Amino acid sequence: MGLTRSDLLESGRRITVDEYHRMIETGSLGEDDRVQLIAGTVVAMTPQGPAHALAIQSLTRLVGQGLPADLAIRVQLPLTLPDDSEPEPDLAVVRLADARSRDHHPRTALLVVEVAGDSLPVDRQTKAIVYARAGIPEYWIVNLAESTVEVHREPDPAMGAYRTKAVVSSDDTLAATSVPGLRIDVADLFR
Repeated sequence: MGLTRSDLLESGRRITVDEYHRMIETGSLGEDDRVQLIAGTVVAMTPQGPAHALAIQSLTRLVGQGLPADLAIRVQLPLTLPDDSEPEPDLAVVRLADARSRDHHPRTALLVVEVAGDSLPVDRQTKAIVYARAGIPEYWIVNLAESTVEVHREPDPAMGAYRTKAVVSSDDTLAATSVPGLRIDVADLFR
């Protein structure tokens, strides 16, 4: 007998990605369950407000412009990260070959972006640790309240932290270091 969602909620036990996948395969978790696996915990995904949805729409357009043909954008789709996390970031840029697998989700990304309103503390702390541990080279947090982008680079997987962090205002242009040629006018995210 497999783990059920109620078993996890009652026990507080952390699970692995393999256990999470078995829960999906057995129907303990279904398509309508808006959840993701973060650091061994099944976490509910909050509904999106209009500002959040608009930011994702703008990001998809801006990041997609001029993206090299060997890369793909994944919008709110899973990334299977080592051992205990399968987040569904608002946007991820991955290698096209990884995005085309029918057997598994991509296991890494060049760039991950989370749009943050109420989720800002989780995105700054928990998700930053998860992405750094997985060696994601660049992580952006679109801070809706302050109309800025928080840029995290140079992951230290052993420490679960990024070595460099910067805040880019809506007056500036943001150039990705992990995706060649990707530059966006930050103001375009908030118009």
